[in-house]
Amino acid sequence: MRLMKMLPLVSSLVMAFLCVASGAEKPNVLLICVDDLKPLLGCYGDKHIQSPNLDKLAARGLLFDRAYCNQAVCAPSRNALLTGARSTTLGIYDLGTNFRQSVPDAITLPQYFMQHGYRAEAMGKIFHVGHGNHEDPASWSVPHMQEKSIAYVLPESHASQGLTREEAFFASRNPTNLPRGAAYESADVPDTDYPDGKIAKEAIRRLQGAKAKPAEPFFMAVGFLKPHLPFCAPKKYWDLYERSSFTLPAIRTAPEGAPKYAPTIWGELRQYSDMPESGPLTDEQARTMIHGYHAAVSFVDAQIGKVMDELERLGLANNTIVVLWGDHGWHLGDHGMWCKHSNYEQAARIPLLIIAPGVTKPGTRTQSLAESVDLYPTLCELAGLPQPKPPQPLDGKSLVPVLGDPSHASKEAIFHAYPRNRPPEGSIVGRAVRTERYRLVEWKKPGAANETAEFELYDYQTDPLETKNLASEQPEVVAKLRALLAKEPEAKPQITAAKK
Repeated sequence: MRLMKMLPLVSSLVMAFLCVASGAEKPNVLLICVDDLKPLLGCYGDKHIQSPNLDKLAARGLLFDRAYCNQAVCAPSRNALLTGARSTTLGIYDLGTNFRQSVPDAITLPQYFMQHGYRAEAMGKIFHVGHGNHEDPASWSVPHMQEKSIAYVLPESHASQGLTREEAFFASRNPTNLPRGAAYESADVPDTDYPDGKIAKEAIRRLQGAKAKPAEPFFMAVGFLKPHLPFCAPKKYWDLYERSSFTLPAIRTAPEGAPKYAPTIWGELRQYSDMPESGPLTDEQARTMIHGYHAAVSFVDAQIGKVMDELERLGLANNTIVVLWGDHGWHLGDHGMWCKHSNYEQAARIPLLIIAPGVTKPGTRTQSLAESVDLYPTLCELAGLPQPKPPQPLDGKSLVPVLGDPSHASKEAIFHAYPRNRPPEGSIVGRAVRTERYRLVEWKKPGAANETAEFELYDYQTDPLETKNLASEQPEVVAKLRALLAKEPEAKPQITAAKK
């Protein structure tokens, strides 16, 4: 009799095991990466931007209000996401050094999923490719689908012959004496004339292929290129905005008391035509750049909407974990700066949305701190994979407790960094610790004595626009935040790139 009562339980356990073993119950993962996307979105409270599809995505799950990259530049930021190790751990702060030069046998996030029965595929910009860096074939089940980061459709936008400076940089060629391409383009063309339109189309095709193989769970990474410079988007997205309606930043100077080397000199934007090779932008140029950024965001928002609509249409949404991640922020004239390449809030803060069916609740948001390296352990736990123990250190912490309870505080602080040149020492690293209220940046050469450090301290409760470095006025706060930094490993110096 007792055995008969146990049979239904045994049967259900066996059936559950068979489902898991066949892969039918393994959740899919759709990782959407967006280049240079800051939290300038309707779901983050911006009233001007038109981002209906990302707002709709945010309404499906959990929005992180305080998410940060680990370095505000493409390659190190993507290394952090895909290896789970910060740039200070890898010793890679530049664009051209491949992460496997630091940890040759690293197991990337998609590799780990592949080891547990997933098909891993990617399209668009996931790893940083260009500037001497290359794709990582070991991370994907099939060859990665690449698109050009610099792409124009109008003849007048690019060089009359050959490459522009930025095209040469991305093609790992010498940019010396090459012409500058256009910083923006508004062409009356279909979405698919630009790379992001092609990427969305390919993602839809891949999702349709995945639907035909339900027993094979997928880890699909879709990397959109805009709003990265140049701001090229179909005219209809530019037409969403009236240029005169944009307000220029109130603060257009570096923080008072900040080290002279701390602000970015935004050399990336200066590589484009009609941009000054030194000095500030005019107000007209600034409004044009702000307009272009908004148009590019709306363009990529539409492409993400197409992909998400197809995920829903195919009936895959209920068993797919979706992550929307921006690789870093972007200065839009605040502090007189443009682009990324700094430790300031506008460069370091990122959008992060996670939709985990059965775990996250629709339309929720959290003030819990998060950083890019947290996504590696988070996705592994959500998918029910064994706790990863790869050759590289995992610097992050799973956010799953926060996904279930947005009021849960995952960590006391997050950490990020940016390198600079400080004569006569040469290369130094600005290691930053960001708590709910403060950011401290410790500038020194890796391994150098603590007394050689210079500091920046900002209080976001009293000075959200970072107008003044408070380090000399609040030594007790500096000491407390330095103690948090001291718990983390010392930053490694930049490793020497292998000769090609």
